[in-house]
Amino acid sequence: VCQEHSPLPRQVCLSVRIPSGTPAVYKLTTKMETTENGKRVTFGEKNVNKVNKTILLVGETGSGKSTVINVLINYAIGVRWEDEVWFEIVQEDKKKRRTESQTSDVIVYEIFGFEDQTLPYSLTIIDTPGFGDTRGIERDDMIRKSLLDLFQSKDGVHEVHLVGLVMKASDNRLSDRLRYIFDGMMSLFGNDLDKNIVALITHSNGRIPKIPLQAIEEAKIKCAKNEKNQPVYFLFDNCQNEDRTEDTEHLQHAENLTMTGVRDFTAFLETAAPRKVVISLDVLNERIRLTASIQNLQEKIKLTELKQAEIRQTQEALKKHEEEMKKNQKFTVEVDEPYKEKKSIDGGMWLFFYEGAVCCTVCEENCHYPGCSMAWYPKHCEVIKKGHCTVCTGKCPTSAHVKERWRYETKTRKVKKTEEEIKEKYEKNKTDHKIKSSLLEILKREMKQLTAEKKQLLDESYQHVVSLEQIALKADSASTIVHLDFLVEKMKDEGDTEKVQKLEEMRSRVDEVTRGAARYMTLKPTTGGKQ
Repeated sequence: VCQEHSPLPRQVCLSVRIPSGTPAVYKLTTKMETTENGKRVTFGEKNVNKVNKTILLVGETGSGKSTVINVLINYAIGVRWEDEVWFEIVQEDKKKRRTESQTSDVIVYEIFGFEDQTLPYSLTIIDTPGFGDTRGIERDDMIRKSLLDLFQSKDGVHEVHLVGLVMKASDNRLSDRLRYIFDGMMSLFGNDLDKNIVALITHSNGRIPKIPLQAIEEAKIKCAKNEKNQPVYFLFDNCQNEDRTEDTEHLQHAENLTMTGVRDFTAFLETAAPRKVVISLDVLNERIRLTASIQNLQEKIKLTELKQAEIRQTQEALKKHEEEMKKNQKFTVEVDEPYKEKKSIDGGMWLFFYEGAVCCTVCEENCHYPGCSMAWYPKHCEVIKKGHCTVCTGKCPTSAHVKERWRYETKTRKVKKTEEEIKEKYEKNKTDHKIKSSLLEILKREMKQLTAEKKQLLDESYQHVVSLEQIALKADSASTIVHLDFLVEKMKDEGDTEKVQKLEEMRSRVDEVTRGAARYMTLKPTTGGKQ
């Protein structure tokens, strides 16, 4: 390729020809590294003295992110129409269905050594897997977790200059599916990124993309705005590597359109101030902790209510045996006693992570299940903070936790107990013996303590919601509002009118876009399959 196209930089000599006509298509020879947070693909040698700009691309499966990446690479290298050559760092598989993403990892592309060609800076492009393909909600959750891992790892990405929201010009209506995709993408970021989000419109014919822009406005996406108070957007066509032996005029027009779009985009990128991903990192962590907290809360409330039912059964049985108690006669009562047992779970294993449950062996609780896959060990799980769990009742240290292919399950069993056995269970310390409380009084205090614990658990989940409202670009995303009904119902039971009012205010602000996203979540499969 160097001999045929001498004006191009000599680094592209390492490229491999892909069978094609005109232009000649080459696959760039890159250094690929598989990391704990995805893949890193590097082309060229990094110069630490040169400025680097980072772009994060998000979009629906089939929106054209791969083409945008290739366009940016060719522009950075200095490829021109008359060179009759095209380079790919992302090889697109035309046989893949539009509804199935070609990648399942977050991939970081790095392009170094071409700062003196068309751009005064090198590029880092983060390609996220497409939201909303047919493989289920768990896969979309994996995108969030992979991005979280990328942001927080030592060798990951710690600042972003622009977020490119990639949309097709033909996206023509705001369906519940598109609402879900928008909602999912916006739920990734902190509220400091709104001025750094722009629209990249693919498959464009050069006209103003009125319908996609309308969809962005209807979805209330917070993004950079132009002088007309419209979302900032850039146009791209997607036919740069198509055979030019026919329809040359149309293809050259498409090339001119795309070059205008990429020039405008890179000029905007040059002036964009970098944003640290710290707040977005906090948002991703809070969402995971909120979900884990609610899941754990539901199990703990179930256990608490079963314990309360056991106490009520015991109280009623003791009242029936009041005469025997007065005469110190022996008797037994039968109750439904809750207990925990370990239950095996299915869990897949991959190179850097596996599906399992992070459990506290002291509290006997599931601190992160389902959904924990990115951590090999409990200390790497998102619910662990500063060496302690943020979810289990005792906020126990990491050392008390395990990640295995089993979880705790609450069950009940019929048991018969004597008065002494009941006292032994509920008398927590010697004070009860000293004051010689009646067994009924002990049970009453136990019931009161369980009620207080239940309130504390609800307060902890409520604080996660409040934290998200303060830092998230989209606090009332579908992944959050699915928990509001549960919290409101339980808070009403506790009579906490102030918190109920706050949660109901949040729920009242939820717009049709988020409701549509939530509707789609209830219909979208939780595992792969046809919708």
